[in-house]
Parts: sequence; C-alpha cells; structure tokens
Amino acid sequence: MSTDPRAGEAAAYVEPEILDELVSMRASIDNIDATLVYLLAERFKATQRVGVLKAKHRLPAADPAREKKQIERLKRLSDDAQLDPEFAEKFLNFIIEEVIRHHQAISASAGATTGDLDAAADTPTAHGTAAAAQSGPDSAPDAAETENR
Repeated sequence: MSTDPRAGEAAAYVEPEILDELVSMRASIDNIDATLVYLLAERFKATQRVGVLKAKHRLPAADPAREKKQIERLKRLSDDAQLDPEFAEKFLNFIIEEVIRHHQAISASAGATTGDLDAAADTPTAHGTAAAAQSGPDSAPDAAETENR
C-alpha cells in the first residue's frame, strides 16, 4: 500500500502499476495547481496597482467595456486551448468580481494620502486572500460590473 498522500483511497484497491501512474498524474496536477496559485497572486498584484491608479485619478472601479472585450478574448483563447469557453468565462467572471471588490475597497480609502494608496498596493490582504475568496453574495458586484478587469 502506498504512503504517498496523492494515492488517496485508491491505494487500498488499485494494482501498484496503476497506482504509480495515478500518483504521477496527480503530482503533475499538484504542480499545475501551485503554478495557478502563483499566477493568480501575480495577477492580483498587477490589478492592485491598477486599483491604486484608478483611485488616485478618481476612475470607476469597474470598466464594463474592457471587461467585455477581455471575456471575449479569453473565450477565444480557451477555445483554441481546448478549454470549455463557458467554464473560462465563469472562472474569469469570478476573478473580475474579486478585482472590482478590491478596487472598490481602494477607492473607499481614497481619502487617504497618495502614499497610503501606494502602500495599499503592497498589502497581502489586497491580493485575494482566503477570506476574500469566501466573501458572500452580498459583496458581489452587479452583473454590469462583472465583465472583466
């Protein structure tokens, strides 16, 4: 029986050769998941800087025209990559909602000094923490705001 946690319950009833292949595939998935987390963190760092710039210049948190173009572009890319475009759109809308929420929070603190806004772009809480991901439907922007960042 495998002691590799990636084997899961299959370790109890799958032949060793199949289990080895399963563990290998899951190791690849684990690496991809880690890459996704780091890419999302980088994306939120970039959108945080956009939020600070928007707040400094009193621009709206949402940009529905850009968001719509981004969704259309990413749906085309997902189709090319053989990823379900509808799934890609749902995933992107989730990210957009979170970005807009961050931008709204930055704008709400826009009464702060410019230096405070610059510092806000570097705070870990502004980059999509677990608590932010657990925000409820009451904090979600309306449909017009969910097009893309």
